[in-house]
Amino acid sequence: MSLFRAVVLAAPFLLPLTSEAFAESLPTITVVGEGSIEGAPDMAVLSLGVTTEGATAAEAMSANTASLKIVLERMKSAGIAERDVQTSNLSLNPNWTGYDSGATPKIAGYTASNQVMIRIRDLLRLGEVLDAAITDGANTLNGLSFGLSNPRPAMDLARAEAVADAHARATLLVEAAGAKVGKIVSISENGGYSQPAPMFRTAGDAMPEAVPVQGGEVATLANVTVVYEIVQ
Repeated sequence: MSLFRAVVLAAPFLLPLTSEAFAESLPTITVVGEGSIEGAPDMAVLSLGVTTEGATAAEAMSANTASLKIVLERMKSAGIAERDVQTSNLSLNPNWTGYDSGATPKIAGYTASNQVMIRIRDLLRLGEVLDAAITDGANTLNGLSFGLSNPRPAMDLARAEAVADAHARATLLVEAAGAKVGKIVSISENGGYSQPAPMFRTAGDAMPEAVPVQGGEVATLANVTVVYEIVQ
């Protein structure tokens, strides 16, 4: 038998299968479900640093290093572990003058800045850590946020809530159209995260003797996309 004849003979058997597959396919609906679990935070992340000036780059950086060492030593005394301290930004820049007068710009000293992120696992000592940092030389406070040290349990609950929300939405829409929700065709997670409760304070704000802070609650969010069959 020639190859051409074999292909022709096989074609009638292929077409009915393809047509049958299309006939059995059901319409679908795609919905997005959202879940949110709120709870008290058990840790805080503090962003602070030291900014210093000097006549030379070496002087500015030396003064910065000395001040930051004092701050970090105080953090250690307050119970902050080394693994919970991370440098987030280190910079050294010249201070230019002469732009306003139209003269040739010149360097009039240098500014050094070293910023660190500090994770505080004992929230009862948060006020103490803040006081110590500012008292011992930290002159830049960029922000304070609260979070969960282990977000997985809250995230799993938020995921389950998101799936339930997707099913409820699909059911409402499909039944309103006079049909029923069928089986799940596909499900995907669009990403989840914990939404911290931030507290921001600028470097120029006055710091009272005891810094009052409130952790409030953090929200753990989940988002899923689910595709359901629609049964007529």
